Amino acid sequence: MIGETSAQQDERLMREALAEAQQAGEAGEVPVGAVIALNGRVIARGHNLTETLCDVTAHAEILAITAASSHLGGKYLPQCTLYVTVEPCAMCAGALGWSQIGRIVYGTADPRRGFRRLCAPGETPLHPRTVVSEGVLADECRSLMQSFFKRRR
Repeated sequence: MIGETSAQQDERLMREALAEAQQAGEAGEVPVGAVIALNGRVIARGHNLTETLCDVTAHAEILAITAASSHLGGKYLPQCTLYVTVEPCAMCAGALGWSQIGRIVYGTADPRRGFRRLCAPGETPLHPRTVVSEGVLADECRSLMQSFFKRRR
């Protein structure tokens, strides 16, 4: 939006990702949502569909990358920002690296399956120019995940 700070833009777009995560949770999927923005405008969105599609690769990030690439007509996304509610896993981080996404913003860390846990210090599957920001609306993102798994137990 015109006149918003980068922090306000990050929160606004993370709320879009949270809405995607809510849809996933309502469908019985692990509630992870993602949007990809270009110049502050959402060009792609996705949420986990692994159960629905019986496809272990149908993560929110992968689906959003595919939609963004289709929208832009190319496989590289260096001018784009991914907003995702949970730290990407190693598979998604690898795909994000190949897409050359310019920035990744995630809500809450994933201490069990997040890509940073699996990387040696100073190593990452991301493109060298990708900027990573974490902790945007972290409490809301974490709460959504925790309540989902609490209901399932």
